[in-house]
Amino acid sequence: MNVGLYFGTFNPIHVGHLIIANYMAQYTDLDQVWMVVTPQNPMKKNHNLLEDYHRLEMVRIAVDENDKLDYCDIEFKLPKPSYTSNTLVALEEKYPQHDFNLIMGEDNLRTLHKWQNHEQILENHEIYVYPRALTEEEQQKIKHKKSRYANHEKVRLVKAPIMKISSSLIRKAIHEGKDVQYLLTEPVHKYCDEMNFYK
Repeated sequence: MNVGLYFGTFNPIHVGHLIIANYMAQYTDLDQVWMVVTPQNPMKKNHNLLEDYHRLEMVRIAVDENDKLDYCDIEFKLPKPSYTSNTLVALEEKYPQHDFNLIMGEDNLRTLHKWQNHEQILENHEIYVYPRALTEEEQQKIKHKKSRYANHEKVRLVKAPIMKISSSLIRKAIHEGKDVQYLLTEPVHKYCDEMNFYK
C-alpha cells in the first residue's frame, strides 16, 4: 500500500487538516493518508500542547469514518525530539509491506535542507507538497527564495485547496469564547468542549 504521512501536533486537528489529507488520498496515487501525531517538533517550541493522548484521541475520532484516512502514534514510542528520518525507519521496520511517503506544506519544503538526513529521505521517499497560505511577513522572507527541491524528481507539487485555518487561531478563538463549531468536526468539537480544552 502507498501511504502518505501527514505529520503534525494537531493541537487540535481541524477541518483544514482533514480537507488536505482527504484531497491527497482522493486525488493522488496514495492509497491512504496517515495522520502522524507528533509529541514534539524539533523546529518549534511547543508550550501549550495538550497531552499526547488527548491529541491522538481527537485525530482518531476525526478520521474514524474515512477508510482512506488513519491515525498513527508511532512517534510517541520514539526518542524525543521526533525526527522524521527516524520515524520513517521505524515505520518501515513495523510495516515492511507499505511504501511510505511524506505530505508537507510548501513552507516545510523550503527548510527541508535543514532536516536531519534530508538527502536520505529524498532518496527513498516521494514528497507530496500542498500550497500553504503565507502571512505577509512570510511572503517578504521568501520573496526571492525558491525551494532548492521544488524541481526535484521525488517532489510532487499538488494543487490542493489552500487553507487559512490554523490550530493557533482555533485555540485563541476558544480562549476568547468564540464559536468554532464549523472549524472542527462535530466529534472533535464535542470532545474539546466536554474536556474544556483551550479555555
